[in-house]
Amino acid sequence: MALVVVAAVALAGCGGGGGGGSRGAGGNGRAALALTGYTSDQLKQALLADVSGYQRVGEPDSGEYGTLKGIQNLGQLQRQVVLDKPRCANAAGAHVPVDKSAPAALTSFNRGDGQVVTETLMGMSDEAAQRQLALRVPAECAAFRTRVGTQWSDHRVTEAPGGTIGQGSRTVGVSTISGNSTTKAWYVVLRARHSVATVSLFGPNATRDEAEQLARQAYDRAEHYLP
Repeated sequence: MALVVVAAVALAGCGGGGGGGSRGAGGNGRAALALTGYTSDQLKQALLADVSGYQRVGEPDSGEYGTLKGIQNLGQLQRQVVLDKPRCANAAGAHVPVDKSAPAALTSFNRGDGQVVTETLMGMSDEAAQRQLALRVPAECAAFRTRVGTQWSDHRVTEAPGGTIGQGSRTVGVSTISGNSTTKAWYVVLRARHSVATVSLFGPNATRDEAEQLARQAYDRAEHYLP
């Protein structure tokens, strides 16, 4: 699961934790707050509160994007992974870095078969949010391999830009074969009011339809709780 998570977020862009240390996308944290008017506590309230068939994993986290535990853990995982195409590391977000001091919140859910849902919600100016939706996975990164220790895994990417969820969306899927197991990951990045939500779905039975349905639910809740 760690391999497919890292592979997927490397290509999904915003909200996956792979935006680098730069503040270029949203200015600094104060600027992001001024542009959006949202605090991390407000974003936390706007996260999905429950997902049918899943159980929430702990309490939602909120604060500056770079301080969220889930984002920090993901960064540690990424440092353990070697790509056969190093240029594809964070390929989709390489030119639009995420402001790690921006207000953000994150929550996760799982179910008995190992399937995991995660939502990350970041305060962001509308202009910066649109740049995130404009990201594309380079053609040469549609297939790549990763290694952790001596174990190699193969990944294939599917991308569906130009989605209509919320105020615009893009969907990225990654199928990973590692040994005899296959795991799938789907990411939906979508614009909400002065914010960007990333909804991810990981597991052997993950589907684009379910990921996009969860993204619609996330948008509806954000619209209700973010004035």
